Amino acid sequence: MLAPQDDACLRLEKSSPPVNAMLRISRDLAIDENDIEISFVRASGPGGQNVNKLSTAAQLRFDTRRIALAADATARLNRLAGQRMTKDGVVVIHAQRFRTQERNRTDAIDRLLELLREAVTRPTPRRPTKPTAGSKQRRLEGKKRRSDIKAKRGSARLDD
Repeated sequence: MLAPQDDACLRLEKSSPPVNAMLRISRDLAIDENDIEISFVRASGPGGQNVNKLSTAAQLRFDTRRIALAADATARLNRLAGQRMTKDGVVVIHAQRFRTQERNRTDAIDRLLELLREAVTRPTPRRPTKPTAGSKQRRLEGKKRRSDIKAKRGSARLDD
């Protein structure tokens, strides 16, 4: 049996997270956790009676219009999100990988943050390079060798 003070400690540990928690995406960008809507729905797939009884799958909805993104970052986010973004600019992430609501909730938030981080980072531009002289020479020697092999495949000549 637990002592009264132990029971009070357990109640304190189960308290809700801070109200205004900010999730850091990059050095310049953070989103408020209150802007993220998470609802729990029934998960699909195998799982026996657990699937039929419990709503463990997390459905995260985040309105991208609430954050100030650069135009190029918004375009990258639209491309990266694909079908997960609605026409209104709301990103919908469905997380059902785990059996508990809490783990699916953290998984959905992590996936949203990863998507936003990837959209914010600018890709490094490709610098066109030229083939080296050695690679050109090797390519031409290989073509010559192949040509000689194919030339010898012809029918035998009567001149010989």
